[in-house]
Amino acid sequence: MANTSPVTDTAEAAERIAELGQRAGLVEVVPVGAVTAGLAGEQLAELGLMASSRARVRVFSDDGKCVHDSRVMRRALEYVKAFDGVISQHAQDPNLAGKSSCCHEGELSGRLGLPGWPSIAEESIVARDVMLARHTGSRVHIAHVSTAGSVEVLRWAKAQGINVTAEVTPHHLMLTTDLLAAYDPVFKVNPPLRPAEDVEALRTALADGTIDAVATDHAPHVRHDKEHAFIDAAFGMLGLETALPVVCTAMVESGMMGWERVAEVMSIAPARIARSETQGRPLAPGAPANLTLVDPHRERVIDRSSSLPFPQQPVARPVSDRNRRAHDAAWSHYCPTGQRSWEGV
Repeated sequence: MANTSPVTDTAEAAERIAELGQRAGLVEVVPVGAVTAGLAGEQLAELGLMASSRARVRVFSDDGKCVHDSRVMRRALEYVKAFDGVISQHAQDPNLAGKSSCCHEGELSGRLGLPGWPSIAEESIVARDVMLARHTGSRVHIAHVSTAGSVEVLRWAKAQGINVTAEVTPHHLMLTTDLLAAYDPVFKVNPPLRPAEDVEALRTALADGTIDAVATDHAPHVRHDKEHAFIDAAFGMLGLETALPVVCTAMVESGMMGWERVAEVMSIAPARIARSETQGRPLAPGAPANLTLVDPHRERVIDRSSSLPFPQQPVARPVSDRNRRAHDAAWSHYCPTGQRSWEGV
């Protein structure tokens, strides 16, 4: 994401991140560029230069900050249309849910004395942005959708043919706001955990295609960032290693999705949204492939950490062989990109 230090708001910064990722050689690193300079929400970042740079940035986001100025958002959408880019929006109207807002607004937030984060703060931005996308003919992506109201807006927008996509996090598919009752900061995320009816709406939307993808919103905080009073702790939780098991537990074991749909929402659709040419591709002889092999019969209990929200909760089907690009019996040679060509088993 663009909230690096320094912010990824220039072509040079984007190229540097892509270069560091390529040098490490562990996974493909594709930078996300900032929408506005310094994530300040005022002036557009170097969108065109980042897109034409060696990093070939196509996704732009101010990450945990909403592009709340309608004029700035409209200009960003108009600008990226020229090179088929997409603006990814963190939907949070700062006038309805400020920086201190950390608990779904309702009976629980009042009882706990925590600043409320009302659903309408998300839904109003989602509604505005799908209309701006329709007006500009550009692409908008809604990050970490968390409310049933946002799902309704997205379903309507897609029925109208508006070019909008959306994602949901694993924790919003499984966890509910009542977990905040003990003031455990591991459950402090942005947007906040929502009631069970929102969780059910998100699951249905992911299953029926209203929500296109699952994205972890992975936030690997150091321990001292989370070990504070709830109001002072950092937002975010771990999600990368547990994403697939959680999706399988919430969606596959419940019968709402099959494995083909899991591959769609966790690989194919994200690659399509980001216009990635190297991810989410079907297997073909001689073509590069990035694979994750899964053992569908294993189960493990996740160990609790200061940022991991699933203490001693069994989840199904962990990744057994993460992101392997090769199997001794299945591959023949390295490609120049560091990927291998599929020859079949």
